[in-house]
Amino acid sequence: MFAPEMKKCLISLLFSSLCLFAWALEHPSDSVVKAPLKPRFLYNVDAAFWIDNREYKGPLQIDQTLFALRLSPEIGVGLTDREGGEHRLMAGVHYIQPMGSNWRDLRLHPTVYYQYHFKGLSLNFGTVPYKYFIRQLPDFLRYDSIAYAYPNIQGALVQYQSKHGFVEAMCDWRGLQRPDQREMFRVTIDGEYSYQGLFRYFAGGVAQMNHMANFAAPTPQEGVCDDAYLSPNIGIDFAGPTPLNTLLLKASYIVGYQNQRKCHTKYVPQGILLEFMVNWRWIGAKNTFYFGNYLMPFYGIYGSDLYLGDPFYQSRIYNRTDLYIYLLRKSFINCYFSWNLHWEPKGGLQHQQQVIAVFSLDGIKKQGTLRGLFDK
Repeated sequence: MFAPEMKKCLISLLFSSLCLFAWALEHPSDSVVKAPLKPRFLYNVDAAFWIDNREYKGPLQIDQTLFALRLSPEIGVGLTDREGGEHRLMAGVHYIQPMGSNWRDLRLHPTVYYQYHFKGLSLNFGTVPYKYFIRQLPDFLRYDSIAYAYPNIQGALVQYQSKHGFVEAMCDWRGLQRPDQREMFRVTIDGEYSYQGLFRYFAGGVAQMNHMANFAAPTPQEGVCDDAYLSPNIGIDFAGPTPLNTLLLKASYIVGYQNQRKCHTKYVPQGILLEFMVNWRWIGAKNTFYFGNYLMPFYGIYGSDLYLGDPFYQSRIYNRTDLYIYLLRKSFINCYFSWNLHWEPKGGLQHQQQVIAVFSLDGIKKQGTLRGLFDK
């Protein structure tokens, strides 16, 4: 149980966040004025809320309800150099409070990062929030439960973006080697090139190298595991001449390399992933179909310590259909309800209902709409 001093600290943190939010509404951020080499005070408050009810009945998943709030205040300093580059040094915390629980179940994730922007280039170092990704990783590489519980990467995120596409690479050092913890890290690269004519044509891909090493001495070594994927893709978005926001078809080929070094056990799983997405104003649908080999052959041994993707991809055939409706969608808030249907041979048809809301104070002074946790 938390010590009284820790409780006082957390209460002070929450109170300070609310005061900062109230003050910010009365005082616009000074990031509008960008005098070269003159430091500026920066602040932001993000929040996320989710109810995720999972009525699963197969052997690959468990039925459960995830219900929590995440508050993410941060402050920092920024400056603009003489060449026009933007530098920011930020610090904050993610406070995650599961509903129906007490102090023992809350979680704190510190956030400290340096960020540099110049034209299309962006460099991020430290504990960096996932919200800065240009595009979230696909489901077979990032499970929604992990997105809720682990909102940062720990390492580096390097990005370049232009009118024709983007590329971003990250190194996430997931585990510091200790007697009670394995050394773990992963490296990913994601990119896309697109051409806009009557329709938008695009091609790209995502790759991952995920590595789980041994515990530190004196814990006995249990072997090193490698979890790697390469997935090129092509697609077309037909929405251009239509009133729709999105009408997208995408095809991906996935090839993996799974290696349990101590037992000299290797697998090279392969499969095809087909995606269809349509969105019009406040309603949308997305369907994902996978057919191929088991992508996570060691999941029964290592679980989410090794695999960060959706456990449904242990199946040779898997289909997911998301039907969603936006309840609020503005520049500073995104709230939607999603009814997700999952099908795989062993469990049959299974259901998931989600209500997810994301708020960002920075969005008040921006145009467009705020992106949700899962790019909806």
